[in-house]
Amino acid sequence: MVLGRREARQHDRTGSHRYGVRIVVEHPESEPPPRRGRLGAIALLVLVIGAAIIWAGALIKLDVYAITPGLSQPVGPLITVHDHPHAPTRKTILLTDVFLTQLNVWQWVAAEVHPVHEELIPGRELTGGNVPTSELERQGYLQMYDSQNNAKVVGMRAMGLTVTGVPDGVTVQAVATNAPARGALQVGDRIVEARGRAVHDFCDLEAALSGAVPGTSVPLRIVPAEVRNGVLVYGSPEPVSAGTGIPTASGTATGCAGTPTRTVALGIVPEDSTDWHFPVKVTIDTAYIGGPSALAMTLGVMDALSKVSVTGGVKVATTGTIAENGVVGPVGGVAEKTIAVENAGATVFLVPAGQGGVAKGAASPGLKVIAVRTLSQALAAIERLGGTAPVPITETSSGGATS
Repeated sequence: MVLGRREARQHDRTGSHRYGVRIVVEHPESEPPPRRGRLGAIALLVLVIGAAIIWAGALIKLDVYAITPGLSQPVGPLITVHDHPHAPTRKTILLTDVFLTQLNVWQWVAAEVHPVHEELIPGRELTGGNVPTSELERQGYLQMYDSQNNAKVVGMRAMGLTVTGVPDGVTVQAVATNAPARGALQVGDRIVEARGRAVHDFCDLEAALSGAVPGTSVPLRIVPAEVRNGVLVYGSPEPVSAGTGIPTASGTATGCAGTPTRTVALGIVPEDSTDWHFPVKVTIDTAYIGGPSALAMTLGVMDALSKVSVTGGVKVATTGTIAENGVVGPVGGVAEKTIAVENAGATVFLVPAGQGGVAKGAASPGLKVIAVRTLSQALAAIERLGGTAPVPITETSSGGATS
């Protein structure tokens, strides 16, 4: 998804009908007709009140977001291969996104009265419940950061390259509205130490926090995340002091052998982080694009490292997440992405399994929608359309590059 502003649409309104009937209002003789000065003042007051209502409606943001068709653009020009032989830039694999806009009162009214290729979603559904919508932008950029890594891992491995990774702490995926650690931790921050103990993964964090007293602060060491120029970047490690609380009844089990029961809670959604080491340095410019869709980037990385075009010149648009094992997962806004794909002139759209019906329902007869479960299925589908199995330009280079 593209995180940005949306222009309010203007809607024509039909004028009221004139029936040619004059309405006469009789005034008692003891009451003179209203003076023009008084009518002018009333009209001015009505105009001022109306203007104030319009102004307020434009300023008031609702907890409702609109997903609308975004762009379906070639991913090839966004990918740069550094200090390694690579193919010329190809433009036949399309990265597809949507626009996500928080609506004001009038935009919401217009969307309800005259919806055009858009889906309205409450903010709480986007952030996952007890998480403020102020976290939405950082969540989107964190998802894209992770998606890029997954795309490079899966794409390079599919090309026969060796990619290795080591545990690298715990990344904050979300911070609850009433989280004890709110203010100390933000979405994207990576916890690498807690109470003086190194944190490599989630269970290390639970072990380090075990024994802490709820309601007190605990010392952490984090690698802070920052959104800069539309991408998530990391700074240098720094200490913070985070508050703790009592875990909820449903949040006491950790699943960790050493510390099966949680005694304190930070109020965050954690996820294990990995420090990936790539044999080829590849960067992907997705500034101001958020979300988890990575299938296009995976195919793009393979195409950039292949002697032959993966698509064989066929313009193929895609959407879907990609897991480290090559499984393609579902994404949001598929109907709106289908419109974006057609606007870009693509004739093929690869979507995650289970979402083909949504895409076909929004597609015109000229767009071929293909649902896939894995990267292998995506490649096989492209080959049936005239594509070619990727051929690595060189073998794995010595001395790797790190993301």
